[in-house]
Amino acid sequence: MIENLHKVVVIVAILNLVYFGVEFSVATTTGSVSLFADSIDFLEDASVNILIAFALGWSATSRARLGMALAGILLIPGLATLWTAWGKLMAPVPPAPLPLSLTGLGALAINVSCAFMLARFRAHSGSLTRAAFLSARNDTVANLAIIATGFVTAYTHSGWADLFVGLGIAAINVDAAREIWSAARGEHTAAGGSRASPPSTKNSCKGMNS
Repeated sequence: MIENLHKVVVIVAILNLVYFGVEFSVATTTGSVSLFADSIDFLEDASVNILIAFALGWSATSRARLGMALAGILLIPGLATLWTAWGKLMAPVPPAPLPLSLTGLGALAINVSCAFMLARFRAHSGSLTRAAFLSARNDTVANLAIIATGFVTAYTHSGWADLFVGLGIAAINVDAAREIWSAARGEHTAAGGSRASPPSTKNSCKGMNS
């Protein structure tokens, strides 16, 4: 199971890294806040899956600690988006609608593929694989919003839809970070408790003998 999971997270990391380059290029060319937010999210997802690939053989306590660290990593795209959105707020120039929707469609294909690959492992290795699965799932929702933003921008010739979707992607990442932090804290507490209170084989044997 761990060997299969390792292969999957490496593939997912490569796919996310490649599409980060594609989406970031389009975002800088079109000035899209939503594409910028999503491209940083692809980079973050690649980093998360690379870390998971290294941590699969670690103890439950170490994996839980890394899960808490990954929760912090998930906040990075949100902060980067807020910085970009602040600049766009001063001059909400609409991005080109067609590249926006087409790039969102490509991102959707990547994230749906990653979510399907990770779905059967989401309960394995605790908060680590949960982090990877939630990232892919949330990105799928964000990509649908980006595709819709392209159509809205084409109709309204306004940059506000792109700005709002970019902020929405940031909010989704914050909520995912909260979920992963809670799961990792629970795992860390459970791992510490089981280490502090090992089962007494002496008493259980005595009970069996009596």
